[in-house]
Amino acid sequence: MGRGVSVFLPALVARSEAGCGGCAAGRVALYSMEPPDFESMNFTVAPEVSAYPVCKEWKEGAEGSVFHLANIFLFLGFMGGSGFYGLFYLFTFLTLGFFCSTLWSWSDSCTTDSFLWSLAIFAVCLVQVLHMSYRLRSFSFDKDFQELYSCMFKRVGVSLSHFGKIVACCDGEVQTLEKDRCFAIEGKTAIDKLSVLLSGRIRVTVNGEFLHYIYPFQFLDSPEWDSLQPSEEGVFQVTLRADNPCRYVAWRRKKLYLLFAKHRYIAKIFALVVRNDIAEKLYSLSDKTFDRYGHRYDLRLPCYPHMPGTEIERADDHLQVPVQSRGAP
Repeated sequence: MGRGVSVFLPALVARSEAGCGGCAAGRVALYSMEPPDFESMNFTVAPEVSAYPVCKEWKEGAEGSVFHLANIFLFLGFMGGSGFYGLFYLFTFLTLGFFCSTLWSWSDSCTTDSFLWSLAIFAVCLVQVLHMSYRLRSFSFDKDFQELYSCMFKRVGVSLSHFGKIVACCDGEVQTLEKDRCFAIEGKTAIDKLSVLLSGRIRVTVNGEFLHYIYPFQFLDSPEWDSLQPSEEGVFQVTLRADNPCRYVAWRRKKLYLLFAKHRYIAKIFALVVRNDIAEKLYSLSDKTFDRYGHRYDLRLPCYPHMPGTEIERADDHLQVPVQSRGAP
């Protein structure tokens, strides 16, 4: 474009001089003209304005803090575990997280939809927390039953709701047994309940000879309970006497079978803990009993109830009988 203007100007000047008779004024005027600035005359397209605002800087006010706090609570909530306490932990932090999210949405008038959703989810989580708090309060037990749950039922995965039904079956009562009083008498006491010792120690004898001890959180009559069918009746073949003041929990046989009929899961739990108790007693007796030669006694032998009681009692008190040679008299 510049070269075309430089060629066109001398011809225009020559014509002007010929027409005007060499007018100096016209010549000065022509030479004083500047070429137009075509670059400044070019039209440029204006940038299209975006429908969404562009984030130019991070917000540092209270609004951003509440937003981050909400996400922290949500993150902690989803780290909860399973079970009743895990759900309580989960919904507690979800309630806090959506409450902070509701506050953050309320601070911005352009987020009405976010505010309504956050408020609705916050209300649902709050109702769930209140409901679980009520259930947790209803599952509060006395110290004795709390220890019973921790030592026997919690380790096999029994929930607090199922344990509450187990406690209700025994009416939440704890029985007492004074020192030297008998819980059961051999050949006389009927097998009509299932009991767990909470404190103290029970001596088990057969034909007047010591058999073994029963310690806290062991069943008092698990072998007798497991040996009978629901429709059968029987009596104790051993005598159970308190060595010191004892406290125990007892479930009546008929009420417990009614509970088993309604809740098969509880029936399986009792079958598990009762048979585990029997196995532990048998293995403890096998480890602590010796014959007169000092050899470990085999509980499968039929003459076990007739062996000397003093030797077993010493073994139960952690006093082992010295091993003698086979040639000793």
